[in-house]
Amino acid sequence: MSKKSVNIKGMHCASCVFRVEKAIKTVEGVSNANVNLATHKASFDLSDEANLEKVAVAIKKSGYDAQIAQEAKTNDDSEKLEREKEINTLKTKTYTALLLSIPLLYFAMGAHVGLPTFFSGKTMALVQFLITTPIILVGYEFYTKGFMSVYKAKTANMDTLVAVGTGSAYVYSVASSIIGNYDSLFFETAGILIAFILLGRYLEANAKGKTSESIKKLMGLKAKTAIVIRGKKELEIPIDEVVVGDIVLVKPGQKIPVDGVVINGHSSVDESMISGESIPVEKTKGDKVVGATINKTGSFKFKATGVGSDTVLAQIIKLVEEAQGSKAPIQKLADVIAAYFVPVVISIAIISSGIYFFVNGFAFALSIFVAVLIIACPCALGLATPTAIIVGTGLGAENGVLFKSAESLQETRKISALVFDKTGTITKGEPEVTDVINFNKFSDREVLRFAGIAEKNSEHPLADAVLKATKKKKISVVSPSSFNSITGKGVVANLKKDKIIIGKISLLKEHSISTKKAEDSVSKLESQGKTVILVGKNKELIGVIGVADTLKPHSKEAIQTINSLGIDTFMITGDNNKTANAIAKQVGIKNVIAEVMPNQKASEIRGLQESYLSVGMVGDGINDAPALSQSDVGFAVGSGTDVAIESGDVVLVRDDLRSVLTSIELSKYTFRKIKQNLFWAFFYNVLGIPLAAGVLYPFTGFLLNPIIAGGAMAFSSVSVVSNTLLMKNYKAKF
Repeated sequence: MSKKSVNIKGMHCASCVFRVEKAIKTVEGVSNANVNLATHKASFDLSDEANLEKVAVAIKKSGYDAQIAQEAKTNDDSEKLEREKEINTLKTKTYTALLLSIPLLYFAMGAHVGLPTFFSGKTMALVQFLITTPIILVGYEFYTKGFMSVYKAKTANMDTLVAVGTGSAYVYSVASSIIGNYDSLFFETAGILIAFILLGRYLEANAKGKTSESIKKLMGLKAKTAIVIRGKKELEIPIDEVVVGDIVLVKPGQKIPVDGVVINGHSSVDESMISGESIPVEKTKGDKVVGATINKTGSFKFKATGVGSDTVLAQIIKLVEEAQGSKAPIQKLADVIAAYFVPVVISIAIISSGIYFFVNGFAFALSIFVAVLIIACPCALGLATPTAIIVGTGLGAENGVLFKSAESLQETRKISALVFDKTGTITKGEPEVTDVINFNKFSDREVLRFAGIAEKNSEHPLADAVLKATKKKKISVVSPSSFNSITGKGVVANLKKDKIIIGKISLLKEHSISTKKAEDSVSKLESQGKTVILVGKNKELIGVIGVADTLKPHSKEAIQTINSLGIDTFMITGDNNKTANAIAKQVGIKNVIAEVMPNQKASEIRGLQESYLSVGMVGDGINDAPALSQSDVGFAVGSGTDVAIESGDVVLVRDDLRSVLTSIELSKYTFRKIKQNLFWAFFYNVLGIPLAAGVLYPFTGFLLNPIIAGGAMAFSSVSVVSNTLLMKNYKAKF
C-alpha cells in the first residue's frame, strides 16, 4: 500500500466531503480514505498505482473536479497560485454582487421606509429583474454544481440548497412580473442572498488560507539555490538539482541548502528551526548539517547526504501535511450528521412551507421555504474539526512537536500514565565523569591522568568517559607500554616502571591494594546510581572516579510538571534496581520498572493499559519501537536530524522532554477549540432551522426573513473559522 493524495475542487460543505469519500471508497484497492474540507484534499492508501486515475474519475463522476497531487518541489508555487486565483475570483464576484445588491435593496425596500423609489408596478418589476439577473449570473456555480450534484451523484449538497432557495424566489418573481402580480416579488431575496453567500465564501476562503500558514512558513525556510563544486568549478544551481554526493559550499549568512556532513572548514550554525535553541552550534569536519539552517560565521564544504524528499525539513513538512489531511475520531459525528443533513433540511422546508401554504398562501409559504433552505449550514459542521486540526498540527511543528495524525493529536490529551525510557530519553545516553576523589596526596588531575593512560587503548564506554574528562581538563595522556583488559573487572596497564590498575574493588584486591579507605565513597556514589572506578598505582589506592549517564537538561523539570498534571509517571529500563531508583529519585518518578529487556517492554506497557485509560510511552524510537507501538500514544524523541521515526505517534524534534508537555497542552487546547466549533455549528442549526420554519410565528408573529437567514448562514462558517484562527495566539510555555 502507498499513500496518495488528490486535490479536489468544488467542495463547500460536510455533505460534499461525505459524497467524495464514498466515491473514492468504491475504487478497487483503496483503503483509509479521508477527505479534508479545509485543505480540499483527499488522502488514501492505494494497493495498485494503476487505479490512481480511477480515483480521479470516480471523484469527477460524483460532481467534483479532481487533480492527482504531485510531490511539491522547492520552487513550485502552483498550489499557492491556484488558491490566490480562487480567492481573487471570489473577490470579484462578491464585490460585483454586493454593488448590484445596494440599488436592488433600495428599489425593493425603499418605499417601506419612506424613501423615494421613482418607479412602480411593471417598471419597478423590470428594474429589479435587470439588477437581479446579473447577480444570479455571477453566482451561476451555485446552480450548475447544485443541480449537477443531484443529476450525477443523486444527492443534494449545500449548493443545491442555495440553488433551490434562490432559484425558487427568482423564478416566482419572474412569473409574478409576467402575470402582473407586482405585490409578490422576491427579486431582492434571490439577489441579496447570493451576494451574502458569496461574501461568506470569500471570507471563509481567506480565513482557510490563513489556517495553513504553518506549512507556508516551513516551505519558506528552504534555500532556493546551492553552490556545488563540480569539475573544480563553483556552480550555483537550483536546490532541486543537487544530488547525493555533491560537494556543497556554504558561505557566511547563507542557508544550508540540503542535509550533509562537513568535510572541510569550520563555522557556527543557527539550528533554531530544528532544535529551538537560539545559540549557534559549532560545526567542524565530520559533523552533520541540516538543510534550511543558517550558516553564521565561517565558510565550509559538506557532502550532500539527504536531498529532495529525504531532507529533515522535507520529512517534517510531509509529516505535518499527512497529519493535516487525516481525520480525527471526533469528526465522525459531524460526518454522520452531514450525510443526512441536506435531505432532512429539504424535507423540513417542504413540510413547513406546505403547512403555511394552506394557512397564509403561496407567497408566505415561499418565504418559509427559502429561509429554511438558506439558513441551513453544513459548511460550519464540515469546517469545525479540520481547520482546528490544521492549525493545531501547524503550531506543533512550529514548537518542535510533530503529530503524525489527527488521531494522535486527539488521543494525547487523554493520557493518564506516561512511561519513560531511561537511557537516551531521561538521560543523555553518554557516560560522563561526575566525581573524582583522591587519596594519598594525589591530586584529582593525577588520578584522571593515570586513569586516562590505562584506558588509552580501551574501547569500553567507561574508558571513553574518562578520556573525555582528561581532554576537557586539558590533561596530557600518553599511551601505556602494555595494556591488558580483564573482562568484567577492569584494566591493568604499565607505564615504564609503574603499574596502573583501574576497575572494580575485586581487581584492586587481586593486586594486593587495600580499598578500605574508599568504601564510604564507593557506597555513596553507588547510592546515587553512579558506576565507580577505583584507580590504583603500584601497591596503593590513589583515587576513585564516579561515572554516570547524566540527566538531560530539563528532564527533572518536565517530569515534575507532568506529575503536577495528575499523570502517573513510570521509568522503564534494563538497568539494575539500585541505579534505576537513583535516577528516578533525581527526576521525581515514583514508579520504576527495572531490569527489563527491550523485547519485554511492550508487555509491560500492555500490563499498564489494563489499569489506565490511556498510556503514553516516551522513547528514542529505536530499541523502544515495540513499546512505542504498543502504547496508546508513542512519543519518539528525535535527535534533531532523525524525525521520520515510524514507531511513534508523536515525534519530538527537539531533544527536550518539555516537548511532551507542549504536546499534551496543545492537544487539550486544540480539542477545546474543536468542541467550541462543533457546539456553535450544532447550536446554530438546531436554533436557526426551526426559527426559519416558522415555529414561533403562530405564537409571537415572528418570522425569519430569508435575507437575514442568508446573512446568518454566511456568518456561521466565517465565525467557526475565525474562532479557529484565534489559536494562532497560542504560545508554548516551554
